[in-house]
Amino acid sequence: MHIITNVSDLMNALTTVTRAIAARSAKKIMEGVLIDASEDEITLTCTDGSLVIQSTIMATVNEPGRIVLPGRLLAELVRKLPASEVSIKSDAVYSTQIKCLTSNSRLTGMNPMEFPEMNDISDGTMISVPQNKLKDMINRVVFSISTDESRILLTGCLMEITSSEMRLVALDGFRLALQKDKRDYSESIADGMRRIVIPGRVMNELSKIISDEEATCDLIFNNTHIKAVFGNSVVSSTLLSGEYIDFRKIVPTEFKTRALVKKSVLAEAIDRAGLLAREGKSNIIKMQLMENQANITSHAEQGDVLEVIDIDLQGDPLEIAFNSKYIADVIRNIGDEDICMQFNTNVSPCVITKNGGDDYFYLILPVRVFS
Repeated sequence: MHIITNVSDLMNALTTVTRAIAARSAKKIMEGVLIDASEDEITLTCTDGSLVIQSTIMATVNEPGRIVLPGRLLAELVRKLPASEVSIKSDAVYSTQIKCLTSNSRLTGMNPMEFPEMNDISDGTMISVPQNKLKDMINRVVFSISTDESRILLTGCLMEITSSEMRLVALDGFRLALQKDKRDYSESIADGMRRIVIPGRVMNELSKIISDEEATCDLIFNNTHIKAVFGNSVVSSTLLSGEYIDFRKIVPTEFKTRALVKKSVLAEAIDRAGLLAREGKSNIIKMQLMENQANITSHAEQGDVLEVIDIDLQGDPLEIAFNSKYIADVIRNIGDEDICMQFNTNVSPCVITKNGGDDYFYLILPVRVFS
């Protein structure tokens, strides 16, 4: 194989695909990047066995071929090359010469026949979503994905699609995050609902790779795999199998107390109260909801905090306590300024939504406090 390509293009592609390399791999070949050169382009592929990331760039292909090179080492080497063109040439025993201007390096490659075969989704359901919308939705729910491997399905993100809506749901046992994208999906979903559970790592990596622009991302999925196609990249993965928890059963539908509040004001107050809460043993902040104001307090041996903010209370006054990290994560990930906090009792879930809309909702479990 012998190719010549732009250093910047190659670096961008390597940065993308090497995200799929596992921190530790039992197989040496899985630490590599497969380079497949044909006609006037090269395709780079990395995988951890479940997640696969591919990126294709233009190149002058003097001699087509395939080789596996050490992924992270190649990326570091290319990152340090001058802005120019780079020549990559390998021989029959996979010894590979990398030349750029006055730089000349050699890497020992591996047999591409040992690289895992990729599962291609030849049939399935396809939907198209603007990349910036998908990126925003993912970023606003991934913090609620569980890291508890004993409940494997909760380490994934539920995607539900109907003819008029796509929803992302994440739940870790302490909080729930849901985001909606309302658009016409009827060409792909004529009736009923499709439900898949995408591994949390895949969602995290996808959000880092897709762009902030309105260009389309095509999501193709069946019962076992999903593939995201956007720009010159492809991300594919196995899905988590099993029935995701029926989150609708834990979301209250009626409330005794509603508090309308400015998100920025609430976020700043919780952030300051959280400073002392983190110094305490329980990391708790308390909220006392009254007719026109909310008192937000926290205590520790080093001191205490009282924050007073304006609210519009509808219904019964209430005192409730939260883990400061959990509520701060939720408030931080809300994009709207006018939000509505809804309650029943001080031991039942708090649901936060957009004031006057249903584009999203968040649920947080309170902390039971004994006086």
